[in-house]
Amino acid sequence: MDIFFVVVLCSLGIILILLEIFLLPGITFAAVGGALFGVGGVVYAYSNIGLVAGNISLVSSIVVFVIVFYWLVKSKALDALALKTMADATVSTDVEQVICVGDEGLSISRLNPMGKAMIKQTIVEVKSEDGFIDEDIPIVVVKIHGKQIVVIPI
Repeated sequence: MDIFFVVVLCSLGIILILLEIFLLPGITFAAVGGALFGVGGVVYAYSNIGLVAGNISLVSSIVVFVIVFYWLVKSKALDALALKTMADATVSTDVEQVICVGDEGLSISRLNPMGKAMIKQTIVEVKSEDGFIDEDIPIVVVKIHGKQIVVIPI
C-alpha cells in the first residue's frame, strides 16, 4: 500500500508540473501542487519505506519526467494547442513618407505637449514645440525627428 501511495503522489506531481510547463502560463497552483506532490511522494518513500525505496522513487520520478517531457516536445501531441500561423502583417510607421516639414494640419486633441493631430488626412501623434496647443487649432510641421513630429500653431 505504501508503494502505491508513493507512485500516486509522484505521478500526480509529474502530471501537474507538465501541465504547468505546457498548458498553464506563469506559476500557478499546478506548479506548486506538482512540486509538493512530487517531493511529498519521495519524502514519504524515504521516511516510511526506506532508503532504497526512496532512492528508487527519486530516480524513477526524474527519469519518467524527462522521458515524458521529451516525448511531449518531440511528438505532435500538443500541436492542437500550438499557434501555427505567422503574424507577418506590419503597420507602416514611417511618417516621413507621408508627412513633410511645412505640412499643415489641425490638432485633434490638446497638445500637452504631446497629442493627436490630423495632417494630410492622417491622424498622428505630434509634439508641440513651444507650450500647449488646444484642440481644433491649425498647426504646421516644423521638424521631424525619426518618428516624432514637432509642430507649432499657425
